[in-house]
Amino acid sequence: MTRLLEKRFGELEVQLEAIEATKRMEQGALSGAPYPHIKADLILNWTVKAKSLLSNACGEKSLHLATFIEAEKPRAYSNNFETLQRVKAVFLAAKEDYEGGYLNSVRNLVQAEVFSSELEQAEELLKSGYATAAAVIAGVVLETTLRDLCSTHELEHGSLNKMNDDLAKTGAYNASQKKRITALAAIRNSAAHGKPEEFTAADVRGMIDDVERFLTTTLQ
Repeated sequence: MTRLLEKRFGELEVQLEAIEATKRMEQGALSGAPYPHIKADLILNWTVKAKSLLSNACGEKSLHLATFIEAEKPRAYSNNFETLQRVKAVFLAAKEDYEGGYLNSVRNLVQAEVFSSELEQAEELLKSGYATAAAVIAGVVLETTLRDLCSTHELEHGSLNKMNDDLAKTGAYNASQKKRITALAAIRNSAAHGKPEEFTAADVRGMIDDVERFLTTTLQ
């Protein structure tokens, strides 16, 4: 996914340059003064694709997308070439941040906070005697993290064990971590299939701690 988005940023930058090259000088209807003009349909076509990309790469509520939308609004005494220059500045800023890995860092921070709250919920369930439910929640956090790692390493999503195998082969983490995740997957599977006799509350306590440590080393 990461490479696909980077490729799209590059494609739209090339398209933007081609659109800019179509600029023509026209005479103002009232003032008679010349001004730069670009066909409106070309700009509309590009901005739609650019906003879609920013939504996927930066997030629907990101500052980049919000600034882009604000920049494309018509201004008094401004022509559409100037509008294109404003959205271009925002687009290139987003491209630079994305390719520099800064947007991934922000997403990881947000995701870490979400996962932290879910693990806290798992801890509370465990304290209340609901070890099975706690194991299921911790397992969901673990599987989601593996899915994100697979996306980062351009691997297919699959079962928890398959993703674990593929990630270890790719070098995302070592054999020791792979072995521990295999053990955690076994607890998760037992909990999900209603087999509490196959694990103990202490196993779930260790599972929550291990998932938290894994998140600490992964989402950084």
